[in-house]
Amino acid sequence: MTTPPAPPPVDVVLPCLNEAEALPWVLARIPPGWRALVVDNGSTDGSADIARALGAHVVDEPRRGFGAACHAGLAAATADIVCFCDCDASLDPSLLIPFVRQVRSGEADLVLGRRRPEGRSAWPAHARAGNLALARLLRRRTGLRLHDLGPLRAARRESLLALGLTDRRSGYPLQMVVRAADAGWRIAEHDVPYLPRTGASKVTGTWLGTWQAVRDMSRVLAEPTPSLPAAPGGTPR
Repeated sequence: MTTPPAPPPVDVVLPCLNEAEALPWVLARIPPGWRALVVDNGSTDGSADIARALGAHVVDEPRRGFGAACHAGLAAATADIVCFCDCDASLDPSLLIPFVRQVRSGEADLVLGRRRPEGRSAWPAHARAGNLALARLLRRRTGLRLHDLGPLRAARRESLLALGLTDRRSGYPLQMVVRAADAGWRIAEHDVPYLPRTGASKVTGTWLGTWQAVRDMSRVLAEPTPSLPAAPGGTPR
């Protein structure tokens, strides 16, 4: 009999839609021993084949949507701690190392990256304005004084699954934070450099895309508070 391989210490979920040009840069920066889960969301540029050739585990998610891709990666993960990172070379996944350390030590239950743009082209003005407006609405809804709802984040897999996330569009990252706050999670935020992305943005690269994302997230903020399990190591709320 052979012993099944041990699960990786960390899984990094990388939602991917036509990111062939950025994938080599992103995957080269996955910390040693961690596993990259590239969730192919209907790419037509060979992204999935490139990811496999570079050693990533590829998850196919034909249903379009940022949340659909993120949740498919979460469902496919086996590591105790799961991270999320964009796959467009705007964020360096090696920056997740202190995030994971903080979750593993019990200092925080969810760690988020506050994007600090490196150059004017890294974060268009309309996308930044939409993010700021949502952060203010989030503060009013939850009391959290966060500055960003960025995609770089880390938490424990079982705890994330227990949140029962349902959004499969642009509201997924916000729903994660809202439900974590409602469940009493300790949420931390750290500054991270935000680079100009490789290729065209599918979400906030245009006014229309930003408007769609804000609409999706506003719908999340209007949801009633569900009954949630206890915070990791805490008490039910």
